[in-house]
Formats: sequence, C-alpha cells, structure tokens
Amino acid sequence: MSLPEKAFPVSWDQFHRDSRALAWRLSGINGNWRAIVCITRGGLVPAAVISRELGVRLIETVCVASYHDYTEQGELKVLKEINPALLEHEGKDVLIIDDLTDTGKTAAIVRAMMPKAHFATIYAKPKGRPLVDTFVTEVSQDTWIYFPWDLGFTYQKPIAEGHLG
Repeated sequence: MSLPEKAFPVSWDQFHRDSRALAWRLSGINGNWRAIVCITRGGLVPAAVISRELGVRLIETVCVASYHDYTEQGELKVLKEINPALLEHEGKDVLIIDDLTDTGKTAAIVRAMMPKAHFATIYAKPKGRPLVDTFVTEVSQDTWIYFPWDLGFTYQKPIAEGHLG
C-alpha cells in the first residue's frame, strides 16, 4: 500500500479536543436531543464524548461496511439498521455522528434513513460536505486522515528527507 500524497495524522488528544469542539457547536443548536445515532465504527468514539458533553444517554448504532483496500471505497452494505423507534418523525431531534464524511456515500445512506436528523462529523471532505450539517474541520479530498486507533508510535523521517506526512 502506498501512502497518499497528503497525510493528516490525528492523535488521541487532538481527536478528543475536536470531539469536544463538535459537542460545543451542537450544544447551541438544540438543547433537547432525543438520541445519538453513531455510524460505526468511526462514529463510536466521538459519540461517546458528545453524549457525555451534551447529557444524551440514548446511543444507537447504524453499521455500514465499505469493502475497500484503504485507498478507495467499494460497495456499501448496511449490516445493522437503526432502531425503528428512532426513525419516527424522520429522525427529528436525533444526532447522527461520524468521524468523517469523505465521498458522502455512507452519509447519503444514513441521511436517507433519517432525513430530519442533524448530521455532524469531526472532519469533512468537499464531496461529503453537502450532506453534513455541522463539522469541525474541512480537509482536502486528497488528504488521508490517520485516526488514532489506526496508529502506533514509530519514528517519522523529517519532511525535508522526503517524508510526506
């Protein structure tokens, strides 16, 4: 696997700060969220932080798998649906949380299930950005975000020596 041209590694500390920043933005939108629906797996960690910060106790998952080789997204398949009770009123007063919207394909599937829910992500890329209501940081489409659960501690060569990220 070759590394993408633009790499954006995110530490646990940074991801926690960004999750809290998203919670802060969401706190001013609606003080009465019924539930959080997190898109697994990436939405699990920010959903935990946001649920704590906003006092939302009901957390549900929707499991969407993309079969890919870590460079391109393949076929999408819903492995676990959302609890029907949360689909009432088309998801009104429900938060949908994910770590990232990239191409927007996963977001479109979940958004169609709950068109009146508020969709929030930590990071957004231009192709997926129109499907998200609230986000913290926009990155270019050709940037690959390395999340803390995908990383280990290793030596990194300096950029001056040809290291890209």
